[in-house]
Amino acid sequence: MKQDELLAQRSGNKCELCEATEGLKVYEVPPATGNMEDAIYVCPKCLAQIEKKEEPDSAHWQCLTTSMWSEVVPVKIVTWRLLNRLRHESWASESLDMMYMEEPQLVWAKATGDHESDGSVDLHRDCYGAILQNGDNVVLTKSLDVKGSTLNAKLGTVVRNIRLVPDNTGQIEGRIEGQQIVILTKYLRKQG
Repeated sequence: MKQDELLAQRSGNKCELCEATEGLKVYEVPPATGNMEDAIYVCPKCLAQIEKKEEPDSAHWQCLTTSMWSEVVPVKIVTWRLLNRLRHESWASESLDMMYMEEPQLVWAKATGDHESDGSVDLHRDCYGAILQNGDNVVLTKSLDVKGSTLNAKLGTVVRNIRLVPDNTGQIEGRIEGQQIVILTKYLRKQG
C-alpha cells in the first residue's frame, strides 16, 4: 500500500489537524526520514500555514485543542509547533501548558527551531512595512555609499524595476546609474 493510502486509512480520510476532507496531501514532518511514521495527512489550508505560505489564522487553529490529544506522534509534533507559533493567544498558551510529550518527541518537535517563530510569512517589506514585489519602484530614504565603487546613491533616488533577493527578505537588487547593486529594504520605501 502507498504512503498516502496508509495515511488516508489512518486518518479516516480527514486532515489529521482540522478534520477537513478536501484536497488532502501528505506532509512529512521535518526532519523526516521518508517513512509513514514521519508523515501526516493535511488539508491545503493547514499545509499552507504550516509551510508559512499563508498568515496564521487563529480561528482555524482552534482545532489544535483536539489534535493535541492525538496518539499519532507526528500529529502531536506539528500541533506542538503550531501552538508555539500561536502562544501569544491565551487558548494556545493554555493548551501548551496541558500538553504532554515524551522527551524524544520534544527533541523532535524542537529540532527545526520552528516553534520559536510566530508563523508569520516572510515577505520583503520597505521601511514602513509595505510589501515589496519584483518589478516595484522604490525610493531611497537615506544616502548610501555603494561598497566597491565611488558611487553615492542620494536620498530620494528612484530605483525602478527592483528584484527581490530570494533568500534574504532584508535585501533587494536594483540599478542605480547603470550599476546593479544590493540595497537593504530598511533604507527604501515603495513608490506609490
